[in-house]
Amino acid sequence: MQTILAVAVGGALGAASRFWLAGALNDKADKLPVGTLACNVLGSLVMGVLFVLIMEKTRLSPELRPLLMVGFLGAFTTFSSFSLETVALVQEGHIMSALIYVLLSVLMCIAALSAGIWITRLF
Repeated sequence: MQTILAVAVGGALGAASRFWLAGALNDKADKLPVGTLACNVLGSLVMGVLFVLIMEKTRLSPELRPLLMVGFLGAFTTFSSFSLETVALVQEGHIMSALIYVLLSVLMCIAALSAGIWITRLF
């Protein structure tokens, strides 16, 4: 139950942070959603840092992983998890799998979003 609470608290903070940062930056941008891009890039950077600090160097308690990586960064950006998985595939020597994963993730997510918009507009 503590893990679920940690994810929930982290998620609330991550969602609020994304809303604030993306909103502030997108208001200043012309057509490119730089706020969302900034959240995705920043979240990916932080995910990489936390992964090493928690999983490899144990400088942070493993109990913080659900709060920070799943909760906060999961709500701040889902792109960080995608990036971590892709880098892991590359580091394990699965270059083709990484390329396929990137291609499928981008194309399928855009297609699914488009399908969701189209289906929802029907009703």
